[in-house]
Amino acid sequence: MGIMNRIGTPLSPSATRVMLLGCGELGKEVIIALQRLGCEVIGVDRYADAPGMQVAHRSHVVTMTDGAALRALIEQERPHLVVPEIEAIATAMLVEIEQAKLAEVIPTARAAQLTMNREGIRRLAAEELGLPTSPYQFADSLAELQAAIDDGIGFPCVVKPVMSSSGKGQSLLKTQADVAKAWDYAQAGGRVGAGRVIVEGFIDFDYEITQLTVRAVGASGDVETFFCEPIGHVQVNGDYVESWQPMAMTPAALQKSRDIAGAITGNLGGRGIFGVELFIKGDAVWFSEVSPRPHDTGLVTLATQRLSEFELHARAILGLPVDTSLRRPGASAVIYGGLEEMGIAFEGVAHALQVPESDLRLFGKPESFVKRRMGVAVANGDTTDEARQRAKLAASRVRPVSV
Repeated sequence: MGIMNRIGTPLSPSATRVMLLGCGELGKEVIIALQRLGCEVIGVDRYADAPGMQVAHRSHVVTMTDGAALRALIEQERPHLVVPEIEAIATAMLVEIEQAKLAEVIPTARAAQLTMNREGIRRLAAEELGLPTSPYQFADSLAELQAAIDDGIGFPCVVKPVMSSSGKGQSLLKTQADVAKAWDYAQAGGRVGAGRVIVEGFIDFDYEITQLTVRAVGASGDVETFFCEPIGHVQVNGDYVESWQPMAMTPAALQKSRDIAGAITGNLGGRGIFGVELFIKGDAVWFSEVSPRPHDTGLVTLATQRLSEFELHARAILGLPVDTSLRRPGASAVIYGGLEEMGIAFEGVAHALQVPESDLRLFGKPESFVKRRMGVAVANGDTTDEARQRAKLAASRVRPVSV
């Protein structure tokens, strides 16, 4: 186990087997990158025909929060590497799998466990590593939430379930009238049923970035830390709608961002790419969140970098050299479903691709929702402003339609 000194032939006894837990659009790109490097890839998700399953060698539908089912599948498939692509996984079982040496968990089982729960990662960042974060408290009831706000968090503040992803259950509270509503919304949006929330004091930041950070084997033969150029993004209701790279920052803010990203990823350990989310105001930087996997805002790297975040992740986990260099400024813009329907179609694709230096990814999700991310447009330009205009124009020309 560990670093692959050689890569075998897929579907043969020599195969280097990688199991992706989660087969969304990010997982799909990782699977393609791994297959280009000659790996045998097994896709796993909670529903059939997920985007990554459409390109994997084999796939399985499993409830990934069911530890026993997950272990049985890993014992059946015997992958060398297990790569979580989402948070909603039985992370305690990943710890057992790692300890039993059934497979290597990427980046580590502890990283998957800590980052599944906003409480674990926030306490690590603020209380153990002393990184700057927004003021925060945790609450298990509406009364505790109210007490946290009265107790010093104040308004405005943000409430999020400790277990959720992509902005689900997240609210910005401006007045007392928002408190009960925010509690109910957090309970509905939590990933594994009702429960605990984090309430964060609002930071008056200028902008937020994703600092993609790669832990990969360097020229020294040891795991080293590499940084991509910072990614700026716009979020609506906690969900990203566009991103661009590079984000213009002061040298001091960029250095602090990398110091913070290096500290948190160094503590989590292992190999792979991490999406570190940070708030910036002038030269000041605050840690927000970290995902130990490719980040949705990093879809822009399909257009901007010599190696996309997905290729970087594939290389890093296999113990291969990485290159985080930027080729050209670029941007991404999300294409939403706009419809609640199975098996929709997309019109306007040719018109979209007439936009200079543009490209599309249509993810192939079997079911569309109004606010489900069904595709992304990426574009390059001489500046990020030009690239953003192009990406948004290309995305706007793609029309999801009923069949």
